[in-house]
Formats: sequence, C-alpha cells, structure tokens
Amino acid sequence: MKSMTCKQLGGPCDLVLQGNTGDEVIKAQDKHLKEMVAGGDTAHEDALKAMKGRWKHPISGMSWYKETKRQFAALPED
Repeated sequence: MKSMTCKQLGGPCDLVLQGNTGDEVIKAQDKHLKEMVAGGDTAHEDALKAMKGRWKHPISGMSWYKETKRQFAALPED
C-alpha cells in the first residue's frame, strides 16, 4: 500500500489517501473531492472542477493521469 495526499493530487488539503495502485488513489481523491464539495467545502471546488475537466479533455487529462501514476509508482510502500 502507498499513500499520496490530496495536495499531491492537485487538491488543497493534506488528507492522506491510500491504495495499492495509482488508480485506487485517484479514485479515492475523486471521492474525497466530491464529498468535501457536497459538504460545503469551497476550498475543494477548484480541484473538483479540474478533476472533472480532465476527462472532458482526454489528451491533457491522460497526461495528468499518466504523470500521477508515475509519481505513485515511484513512492515507497507504507
């Protein structure tokens, strides 16, 4: 298992997200952003918009996705 923070994934906070794969951590970030915004946290709105926007622009979104997976792969196990 490895960990990345919300901030490392483009968000505003230091919440630690964990997963066995980069995809798991990215999904955890997506869920975290949605929950925070739904709860009224405006600090996470820009990150949620950016996350949604990445999939509207597949080429640039894929670049972010691949880079994030590379960063995850380089991390040590927890």
